[in-house]
Amino acid sequence: MRGSPAYGFAAIESCQSCGWRGEGFFCQLPREPLAVFDSMTFSNVYPPGAILYSEGEPPRGVFLICRGAAKLTISSGEGKTLITRVAEPGEILGVSSCISGMPHKTAAETLEPSQVNFVRRDDFLRYVASCGPAAMNAMKQMSRECDAGADHVRAIGLSRSAAEKLANLLLSWCTQHGKETEAGTRVQVLMTHDDISQIIGTSRETVTRLLRDFRDQQIVSVKGSNLIVHNRAALEALVLL
Repeated sequence: MRGSPAYGFAAIESCQSCGWRGEGFFCQLPREPLAVFDSMTFSNVYPPGAILYSEGEPPRGVFLICRGAAKLTISSGEGKTLITRVAEPGEILGVSSCISGMPHKTAAETLEPSQVNFVRRDDFLRYVASCGPAAMNAMKQMSRECDAGADHVRAIGLSRSAAEKLANLLLSWCTQHGKETEAGTRVQVLMTHDDISQIIGTSRETVTRLLRDFRDQQIVSVKGSNLIVHNRAALEALVLL
């Protein structure tokens, strides 16, 4: 373990001794495959806003999010950016491009201080070719990416208003990360209004206005990085209209 005092946590050097291991696809490999994976990784701690890889870049390898989070984005020629999803601890990024050899379809950028383990492409391909549990986990990862892509297209393409899109997003956060309190469901939000606008495909000004409207209607309240949903039924009603 090496210290990372500037980021508020100590980085972990070994997957086998890691206390962060949760239900992520590559965090729960059997002991021997995990030891092999551990031997291939290069660990680093990144500040917020660090680019792990860029859209259109040839795949150099895969990136395991050990701690922190990263946003995956796509951009148009005019510079418009859309966040396709947010990757969380236990997820390994770049699997599809690494296996296919095609350039990355998205860019990956850290949202907060993050430990990321990197595995070179040649090492990873040999690993999944020889290790059944790793190959299964790689397939699970790609399946999850496909499902997340379909959910995002549904939320963006089939929603009839920006309010419905934002309500959908807040409800998904409540389901995935919400903690129930006496005041309502509390969610830590690390993204700016600009980031949120890039997720739901609208403008930053629209996100700011909608959140203000939700506050005025006592549906949500915001304090620092914490958002509390007081009236979940009101958000659900927006989605079901």
